[in-house]
Order: sequence, then structure tokens, then C-alpha cells
Amino acid sequence: MSKHPTKWYEGITRHQWTVLVIASLGWIFDTFEGQVYVSSMNEAMPDLLADIEGLGGAERAGRLAYFNNIAFGAFLLGGAVGGIAFGILGDRIGRVKTLMLTIAAYSAFTFLSAFSTQWWHLVAFRFLVATGVGGEWAVAAALVAEVFPNRARARSLAIFHASSVFGTWLAIAVGAFIVAGREFALPFPGGEAVASWRVGFAVGALPALLILLIRWKLRTETPAWSQSRQRRQGAGGLSLALELFRPDLRRRTLVGVSLASIGLATFWGVHIYGKDLLRVEIESRISEDSGPSTEEILGDERFATLKRWEMLGMLLTTTGGGAGLLAFGALAEALGRRRAFALYHLAGLGAALVVFQWISSPLALMLALPLFGFFTLGMHAGYAVYFPELFPTRVRSTGAGLCFNVARILAAPVLFGSGWLQRNAGMSLRGSASLLSLLFLFGAAVITAGPETRGTDLPE
Repeated sequence: MSKHPTKWYEGITRHQWTVLVIASLGWIFDTFEGQVYVSSMNEAMPDLLADIEGLGGAERAGRLAYFNNIAFGAFLLGGAVGGIAFGILGDRIGRVKTLMLTIAAYSAFTFLSAFSTQWWHLVAFRFLVATGVGGEWAVAAALVAEVFPNRARARSLAIFHASSVFGTWLAIAVGAFIVAGREFALPFPGGEAVASWRVGFAVGALPALLILLIRWKLRTETPAWSQSRQRRQGAGGLSLALELFRPDLRRRTLVGVSLASIGLATFWGVHIYGKDLLRVEIESRISEDSGPSTEEILGDERFATLKRWEMLGMLLTTTGGGAGLLAFGALAEALGRRRAFALYHLAGLGAALVVFQWISSPLALMLALPLFGFFTLGMHAGYAVYFPELFPTRVRSTGAGLCFNVARILAAPVLFGSGWLQRNAGMSLRGSASLLSLLFLFGAAVITAGPETRGTDLPE
């Protein structure tokens, strides 16, 4: 009589661990390509905006926020296009082949971003980068979900999603050690120095090497996909997407789209700005101590100091977020998927209002930002856990991709609106982020309409 596994990882095969590692590496570099812009946006966009020099503090900040939010919106829209297209492709040609295509796309276009000479060039490249970024998540999540057994699915998918923290840490390292240098001397005779943010983007070509590892280690598709392909008998991509709106799947699709829309709007409109709070507070104290000529007095030293305080804020927020991502899997098993989502949304609302409305001390921010990140980012592991459980095998990649990426289309106007409020209505960063954090309350209500999938097998 065989012993029943008592721990979720007992009996997991070497192949299953390999799939998790490779999917996680893809997601790590996927996240890096998205976050390298976050770690350099306060340097890259001003370099490309000819009319921003000479503007006053509030006016300059509002204009910069407007164009950065355009870039974020373009990234969301590109992710929607890529996520849906690659999600369908993943159901048509297989998870492994599609995974390699998505990695090639986001690596190439991040590298090309380094050659932008106008603000709209960078925005266009962010759109193209996102086509690969959006596609990679849906395909990799479906791959992990189909390889791991039911008892280990939530934990393995939470680990998969939490691996994104390493990608953000890489982006933080680029910000702290490359972008903070302001300029980078090219390593050959006669080479002119280039803006260091361009070097940060050029580093984005390196993840393409992961394709070689995937080709070497993952030579076959999952049995679940292969069996589904035989049953599907050549169904077209459009018919796969339309299946998601059949009566038995429609509510699941709408719940998934709504949850992801809230998560993406609050990630790009609330979570990522936690890093700026520390920089803003330190900058105000430097200015008070040194007077109006601070920029002239400190020059590059001031620039590097503020950049590293900003990256410290990003590190604290991301590290707390990583703990939240890992914790979601355990909480989803203990409380159920729906209760875990509700907890994170309500706590995320509270944490956001605290840091944006009530805290200004740098020390207090350093203590609060990890908790803020824990709840405002941690719920995203739930998408990797929950979405593959909502849909049958024949449309699992399509369903996860559609939920996560139609959400990008819906979230983009929210960010455009936030940028407009900061540029045209004079709303502060704290005010805009606080307003968007109210979406967390809506998320807690949406999840009540979704099914509870804890302990169930993946739909066939």
C-alpha cells in the first residue's frame, strides 16, 4: 500500500521541477523587461521630452507623469494584443514553442528601446515589448498548471508568479548601478558616452539566451495539451476565444477579466509609485537643507543619491510584494481562493491609503512599504493560481491570456486618466494613487461572483 504524500512537494518529479524553473525564468525576465522602464522612467522620458527643461517642479512633475502614463498605457495595450494572440497560439501550436517566441519578442524590443530618440519611439517600443510580455505569462502559467498534480498546483503556481520578484530586483540593480551613473562610456576607442538608461535597456537582450535552455530541456509538449489537440480537431483561434463566452464559461471569464483589470490598474497606478514616496521625501529634505541651488551644488552626486533612495523604495516594496506572492498560495489552500482574494484586496486598500495619505517620514515609509507591497502585489499570484483552474484544457491558455490581457485594455484608460489628472488638474501623486486604490474595494466584491476551485481537478 503506497504512502499518500503529506507534503505538497513530495513525489514531484525532476521533469516537473524543470518545467517550474524554466517557466519561472521566463517570468523573471518577462518582469525585468517591464520593470526596467519603471527603474529608469524618471531619466529616460525627460531625455526624450525637449520641452520639459526649465519647467517648475509641479508643472514638470505633472507633464512627466502624463507621458510616463502614456507609456504604461501603451505597455498594457501591447500586452493585451500579445497576450491574446500568443495565448491562442499556445493552444494551437503548443506551450513550449510559443514560450520561445514570446521570449524572443520581449528581448528584441527591449534592446531596441535603447535607440529611442523621441518620446513616442519609446512608447511604441513599450507596446512591442509588451506583446511578448503579455503572451509569456499566459503560456507559462498554463504549462505549469498542466504539469503539476492537483495537490501541488496552487503552491507551484504561487512560486512561479512570485519569481517575478527576481526580475524586479534585476531592474532595481540596473537602476541603482547603471542608471544612477547618468552616463556610460562605451568600451571602445573613440566611443562617446551615452545616457546610462539606454544601457539599461540594452541589457534586455540577454534573456533571449533562455530560448536555448528551453530548446534543450523541454522537447515535448504536456500530455494534457497533446490530448486536447486531438479532441479539438483543428478548431480556429477565434472559435477558441468565443468558447470562453459560452453560458457555462461566461461568468468565469467575466470574473477573471474584472479581477485582472483591477490588479493591473492598481499595479501601474498605485503599487509602482510606492517607490517614489521615499525619493520625494528625501528630495524635499535635501532641498530644505541646501536651498534652491541644490542642483548646482550637488550635481551628479545629488542625482545618484536620489536615484538610490528611489531604488531602495522599489526594493522594499518589491520584497514585501514577493512575500505576498509566496503567501498567496498557502492562504489560497487554507482559506480558499475567494477568501484569499478578498483578504488581499481589502488589506491592499488599507495599506495604500496609509502610505499615500498618512505617512511622510522616511523611516516610517521604510517600515510601511514592505507591508504595502505585500498586499498590493501579492494578489497577482492569485491570477496564476486561479485562472488556469477556471477553464478546460482546450481553452486554458486562451482563457488565461484573454482574462489577463483584455484587462490590459480596460486598465489603460484608467492610467491615461490618472496622468491627465496629474498634468491638467494638478492632482498630486499621493492623491491620484489614493483615488485609484479604491478599486481594491471593487475587487473584493467581484470575487464573490467567482467559483471556489480549491481542491478541485483542472477542468478537462
